[in-house]
Amino acid sequence: MAHPHDKYADFEGLREQAVALRQEGLSRRQIRDRLHVYNNDLLNRLLEGEPPPEWTKRPNAKDDLRERARGLRLQGWTYDQIQVELGCSKSSISLWVRDLPKPERRDPGEQARLACRKRWEHELAVRDEERRRTKSAAAEAIGELSDRELFLLGVGLYWAEGSKDKSYDRRENVTFVNSDPGMIEVFLRWLDLLQVERERLRFAVMIHETADIAGAEQYWADPVGADRSAFNKTTIKRHNPKTVRKNIGDSYRGCLVIKVLKGVDLYRRIEGSWYGIVVSVREADHRNRT
Repeated sequence: MAHPHDKYADFEGLREQAVALRQEGLSRRQIRDRLHVYNNDLLNRLLEGEPPPEWTKRPNAKDDLRERARGLRLQGWTYDQIQVELGCSKSSISLWVRDLPKPERRDPGEQARLACRKRWEHELAVRDEERRRTKSAAAEAIGELSDRELFLLGVGLYWAEGSKDKSYDRRENVTFVNSDPGMIEVFLRWLDLLQVERERLRFAVMIHETADIAGAEQYWADPVGADRSAFNKTTIKRHNPKTVRKNIGDSYRGCLVIKVLKGVDLYRRIEGSWYGIVVSVREADHRNRT
């Protein structure tokens, strides 16, 4: 009876078969089972110098997960936390990070705070998405404005944000001040509708003294299509050290002031139109009540 190891006696012949199978694209396990070679040292010798086929190599996605898992472990994350974050098995995580030091054990109170913060971050993300969808749907519902709709909108905007005449101080001029570029854009389009020539407009910036004044002037010059040199002198607001201002930082650009020259007649039309809107609302309300 032949000894079970006799089949290994013809090493070169066995190697020829192993190499041929490798070049056909078989994995180590497939070659092992095909040739019945269960000795790993012998299998390594038979396949020495033969690269594995591409399909047996680990996907890049796994490499990325492994690196992310190691990074999270180094930050002190537990296996459970990494599993939830990456969606992979604990056995894989254990294999990837077993050489790294174990994180210090957190007290239950800190773990509860971390879990609470995680839930709150998720809740904020859900709210942000709901907010985005609501705003997007509302914006799409507006559609194209008619000239009449734009006219009424402009009258309302001006009466909310523009200068107004007082019985004790007659100033029938048109001056509009706002910090919202969108509001400025709508107001300028409204002036175009009323055929107010751009040559009659004067611009100026109103801003706190601690802000980037030159940057703010350029910021407002772009949307109105005017050179900074065409702006009137910027109005500087002095800072009151007793107040805590929130409109600070790179996003703070102050307000833009738009003044219409020879605007007495335009002002009277605005005020009259506003009172017309108020009367119309009152009459509609009276009809609904009777």
